[in-house]
Amino acid sequence: MAGAHTLAETERQVDARLGDLRLDYSAMAVASNLFRAANAVRNHFERTVLSENNLSWTAFVVLWVTWIWEPIETRQIALEGGFSKATLTGVLSTLEGRGWLARERSASDGRLVVVRLTPAGRSLMNTLFPAFNLQERHIASPIDPARRDEFAEMLRLVTAHAEKSE
Repeated sequence: MAGAHTLAETERQVDARLGDLRLDYSAMAVASNLFRAANAVRNHFERTVLSENNLSWTAFVVLWVTWIWEPIETRQIALEGGFSKATLTGVLSTLEGRGWLARERSASDGRLVVVRLTPAGRSLMNTLFPAFNLQERHIASPIDPARRDEFAEMLRLVTAHAEKSE
């Protein structure tokens, strides 16, 4: 439970408060439950596998994006991770201080900064990600395995539609 009230209590209260309004309650349930689920999942990862490595969600995303796309420019990390360049600068400094990544000026354009994992950063991700995936399996476990691909596709559709609407 993220707040003082359970999901069921919140949905009952919303219906009691807003029941007289002409609203699309199923759309509201999709959007609000998606938001609540995303926060619950993020908090779960931060409390479990990420806290064991003294990482925030944002720091993990920076490591993940760099691991997958390296070498990568800082502006691309911010875009892929969905956070500001200012936020990224602080996280990069922390991760660089821990010896997990390195920044350097782009050879093709000295105004740009390129990020790479260090050998220690690669080693961390090679150890961390399997543990992270165990928590992904835990989070997905209430969903029938035969329906997980369908559920993931529904989430992709919502994400693509929201991104296209920006």
